[in-house]
Amino acid sequence: MTNSYNFDDIDPIDDEVIPLSRDLRRASDTMGRDEARFLVDQYYGVQKVRKATTEQIRSIENPKTGSGEPHDMLTHTLGNLRKMESQIVATLTRYTDNHALSQWSKSICGIGPVLSAGLLAYIDTDTASSPAGVWRFAGYDPTAEWKKGEKRPHNGDLKTLCWKIGESFQKVCNNPKDFYGHMYQDRKAYESPKNEAGDYADQAQRQLEIKNYKKDTDAYKAYIQDKLPLGHLDERAKRHATKIFLSHYWEAGRTLKCPCGKCPSMDLPKDWEPWVIAIGGHQDRIPVPNLPMQTPVPIFHPEDLKDKKVA
Repeated sequence: MTNSYNFDDIDPIDDEVIPLSRDLRRASDTMGRDEARFLVDQYYGVQKVRKATTEQIRSIENPKTGSGEPHDMLTHTLGNLRKMESQIVATLTRYTDNHALSQWSKSICGIGPVLSAGLLAYIDTDTASSPAGVWRFAGYDPTAEWKKGEKRPHNGDLKTLCWKIGESFQKVCNNPKDFYGHMYQDRKAYESPKNEAGDYADQAQRQLEIKNYKKDTDAYKAYIQDKLPLGHLDERAKRHATKIFLSHYWEAGRTLKCPCGKCPSMDLPKDWEPWVIAIGGHQDRIPVPNLPMQTPVPIFHPEDLKDKKVA
């Protein structure tokens, strides 16, 4: 079995998207982190082009402002982009089905196969000794400074992925099955009155010192009054929910055993407690949702069935 196409055999005038063969679907089982990272990036790249193409078609078809000119090629391209998206999702779905940690993350409302694959590709829970290591790698350590000429103290792609996770939690916050989106809502409700009371005045002044805002922006008008703008509060609340999720992701990665039998199983460190409890003085601990879960098992895929001759 080969994991790649012989592109020299492809008809150059064939305008159809190459379908996923059964062997290629099976190859997702042995896909490495590097290929998974590339496919995640490719998915969002294709998605961006697909959205731009959709908007272009809508602009042309607009009865008031559109030109109304033929756009058959754009429509054809849009169909192929959608097929490419679905193929990547199918590949990453199978890839994540083969890892216990991704089975857990996909059980979380708002986290699908693409985000799960990205997390699995970027975060090694066996290497990180605590959730703080994951936070720092994802750019969520407020003490880390990135000065000019220095190496970036975090992974930029993972930080972008975590921003997308926060956006997803915001979108599903009204879903009855949601968990982390409710944390986003609760955090925003907690910080809004504190902001109005001026509790974040020092942070507002800090923003004015480190960045030059135009005076006609909402951000400047809020900071000058010693308050954080609504957008700033919203991003803080999303980061809060995402950090808790990343902490739970690390804990789940240390407790679940992978059905593939290849990944090492590392238990939680002896007497381990979250930093906020062990050092920060907090007493309430948020349990990891959907844990303990049933022992993860390999998930059935139709392409795994052997070809059978029909009598």
